[in-house]
Amino acid sequence: MKTNSITLFLGILWRYIFCSFGQVLSLFVFGIDIMAIWALYFIVYWASQATQRMKKLLLSFFLLLPFCEILVAQSTTIKTNNLPIERDSVWMLTYFRQRYPTRIEINAKGETVEVPLPNPMLVAKLHLALSTDGRHWAALNDNKPTWDPFMRDQYIHRGEDGLWRLIATGGGGTVEEKNELGPSATYATSNDLINWRFEKYIHLMKDVKDEKGEFVKNIWAPEFYFDAETKEYTIFWSSSFKDAGWKESRLWYCKTTDWKTFSAAKILFAPPYSVIDGTITKHKGVYYLFHKEEEFGNQTGERRGIRIATSKNIEGPYDIHHGPLNDGQVVPTITEGPSVMKDPVKSGWLLLYDYPMVDQYGVSSSPDLFNWKVEKEVAMPEDARHGSVSLLSAQEAKTLLKAFPSKK
Repeated sequence: MKTNSITLFLGILWRYIFCSFGQVLSLFVFGIDIMAIWALYFIVYWASQATQRMKKLLLSFFLLLPFCEILVAQSTTIKTNNLPIERDSVWMLTYFRQRYPTRIEINAKGETVEVPLPNPMLVAKLHLALSTDGRHWAALNDNKPTWDPFMRDQYIHRGEDGLWRLIATGGGGTVEEKNELGPSATYATSNDLINWRFEKYIHLMKDVKDEKGEFVKNIWAPEFYFDAETKEYTIFWSSSFKDAGWKESRLWYCKTTDWKTFSAAKILFAPPYSVIDGTITKHKGVYYLFHKEEEFGNQTGERRGIRIATSKNIEGPYDIHHGPLNDGQVVPTITEGPSVMKDPVKSGWLLLYDYPMVDQYGVSSSPDLFNWKVEKEVAMPEDARHGSVSLLSAQEAKTLLKAFPSKK
């Protein structure tokens, strides 16, 4: 009995060492092992009374079990039909797809230069993916659009009234409207994330002109934050009066309670660098503004990366946090499109962002929203760009899986 107890212990130890090495150990597997441990123990005890051949077969099966688990885990990591949707802890990622055609650089003369990139493509439409750990995401609908209108940088969030609201880059309207009101953002709503209703194009900067009497040239990556106390939505985005949206850009904001009338736009954040792609999360009374520093070229060096600023008031003023990377940033360059979520696996947070020039997506984890560590084992939908995240119920996730199944 003692010999077989040692055999059982060594077998279990081997299994977990191997699974850990393969990075497929999960709480589910752990739970199954705990429940099965006594059964295995009695099997081994019975085997002690069996023949030597039976003992060898049993031990071989036990030692080969990790290989089987790794093969299964690797084949289902981002398969939608194998997502462990058992409780209300499923996260949704919304995104568009792109491989940039060029990388913008500034030469020694201060001239803008476009460096060609391989295999460009663009599917600027709504895409969805699901995850239960925030690190491995399964694209729905075989990574094809779930809604067809043109849009980029989709931000989707559920309102207090239960209605899903979408706001995105890529507004439209008539030429007359653009000349009279400036650029716009796309606004749409849905009750179920499946059937969307286009509401209108919102001309967020219609009340703002420069000293020449001209409108801004762009409204990029709009998002919103709902204040449950004031019942106000704070909408924020980046805009520039220059000939390119990344030049001398600032974050702006306005407020609404009904999505029909909007306050005049004001500057939200104007750091000593060009800034785009703002996203806000609130924790213990502090607003954390994650954003992209949009500086590069001979004068500044490569500084296109994610930074953080904080404030006790959503309208600011914001204090810039000096991160440990690249003299102030918190993730590597070139990165953009940040999105923040609670870590589903452990205490802390996850920061999602994309590497637009090399067609990759990154995830970093933090215990405190300031100190970030890059997660090495992640799986994201191919060519995903500028995602936003929302928490779903298990039933909502199952409904989406049924509406947008993936066959691949």
